[in-house]
Amino acid sequence: MKHLKILFLFLLFLILSCNGKENHPYTFYYWKTKLKLDLEEKKALDKATVPNLYTRFFDVDKVNGKFQPVAVITKDQSFQTDKQIVPTVFITNQTLLGISADEIKFLAESIHLLTQKKAKEYHLKTSNEIQIDCDWTAGTRNDYFKFLKELKRISGKDITCTLRLHQVKDKKQTGIPPVGKVYLMCYSTSSPLENFDKNSILDVNILKSYLSKIEDYPIKNIEVALPIYSWGIVTNHLGKHKLINALSKRDLENPDFRKISDYEIEVMKDGFYFGSYLNKGFKIKTEEITEEQLNNVIGFLQKKIPHFNIIYYQLDSKFVSDRKF
Repeated sequence: MKHLKILFLFLLFLILSCNGKENHPYTFYYWKTKLKLDLEEKKALDKATVPNLYTRFFDVDKVNGKFQPVAVITKDQSFQTDKQIVPTVFITNQTLLGISADEIKFLAESIHLLTQKKAKEYHLKTSNEIQIDCDWTAGTRNDYFKFLKELKRISGKDITCTLRLHQVKDKKQTGIPPVGKVYLMCYSTSSPLENFDKNSILDVNILKSYLSKIEDYPIKNIEVALPIYSWGIVTNHLGKHKLINALSKRDLENPDFRKISDYEIEVMKDGFYFGSYLNKGFKIKTEEITEEQLNNVIGFLQKKIPHFNIIYYQLDSKFVSDRKF
């Protein structure tokens, strides 16, 4: 009887440890310029257990000294969902360099007005939250934090922001943003154009080292953004790299390619591939995210953050079709 009890507890432990994802409600980021949903994306979104869809509305950059909205969303009739839309705005770090107090106010007003305008124009059911995505640094932190406060004052909304790995590790230098909730971005662990021997989307060991003290982070309301995207890294004869988005190893099955490994090929014939002209001898390496990597990250974070939702980046039929959430 004692042995049966031990076996039962062991099996229960296995089941619980394998079902880490099921303990966390989830949804997606939507990061395309044109809002549209195909059947696979609608199906995945309908099954998502968080009532929100985090939708990029536009980027903000500084062009010739002026603030500019970049790649503002448009909407297709196919974009129909019961989810509440959380407007998400990406701001480049250079936008904040040398910004004045008047410009901070102008930027906050402009972002609030444009998000309102697009939500109304496209009849989007928005939540009371605006999420700001910015890779701020020690040099821009003070002005960025002033901007977040100003946006909250002007909009009356709940202002949240993304949190990158280095901003956790170097929190003394980069500071703690004045928000009630942050979204921890568990991807982009290295540059795909530099660190060629690692998976640059997600290297679990790098992530663990950066987040070794995440339990000490002063903001306790943390949601977790996990990657499900993929890309291809093309290397030319000079060793220079460039990215082709949304490429997977299945795309590398081509009679004009010589397989080097499961994830890498050599181009054997000059031609157009994936919208780019590639010469013979160029190499393509794909980087994808496995279930094992995601479960490893979730298991690690569960020990440090008591409760969190998961937001997968990003909602695209290419990334959601064969994945279990």
